[in-house]
Amino acid sequence: MKINAYTRRTILGGCISLVIMLTLTFLLGKLSGYEAKILIRHSLAGMHTLCNTISLASATILALLLTLLGISSSSKSKLKKDHYKHILQIAKLDTLVFVLSVITFLIFNLPITESENVPYNWFNFVYYISVAISSILSSCLIMVVLMLYNTIVNIINIVGLGITDHPLVRKDNEN
Repeated sequence: MKINAYTRRTILGGCISLVIMLTLTFLLGKLSGYEAKILIRHSLAGMHTLCNTISLASATILALLLTLLGISSSSKSKLKKDHYKHILQIAKLDTLVFVLSVITFLIFNLPITESENVPYNWFNFVYYISVAISSILSSCLIMVVLMLYNTIVNIINIVGLGITDHPLVRKDNEN
């Protein structure tokens, strides 16, 4: 994956959101195994909703990328390959987010809090892992949206405003 200014800003935005989410979680302090079990039990519905929302958003974004490709290919301005590579990066990251959210949804459907054979100290581990996974999924979706925002701004500038000296517009003498 080519690291350009847009990609660096996107990664930075995702990392900042991840650090904020994890920091706020760890500011709650250390939990006992019993407290973690109770928190897991109460947060499972929220985790299911989060995973469903992220998978739905990811699938919708993938479908809308097809529309973006149609607009890009039908524009009067000829776009450089970098534009299409950027769309490909969005599609790859979005597909990864979709797959991870579905897998996470399936994992959190396991009735771990109902099991009497799981030691209480394991619930701390499960709780912090669930927080980390939800934070990572949310940050990745934020990255996808930031990448999509950059692409939309470029399309508006090129197609909507007719800017011909944009870095993504191919000149007649370029490939």
